[in-house]
Amino acid sequence: MHFDSFSDFLAMGGYASYVWSAYGISFAALLWLIVSSLSTKRRLAAEIKNKIAREKRIKEAEKLENTL
Repeated sequence: MHFDSFSDFLAMGGYASYVWSAYGISFAALLWLIVSSLSTKRRLAAEIKNKIAREKRIKEAEKLENTL
């Protein structure tokens, strides 16, 4: 579709509210997906780090207990 001016482009042939709301909803969904994924990644990395540290402390405690 060819638009004569920028305002015609923004009006989208009378369907601007549908077109721009669809773009807005899609953008918001993608943004939420990115933020949610990054948040989950950080949380899981922290849990793994804590689990590794806990297992290390348990092994050290077992070694200390076996030497006594």
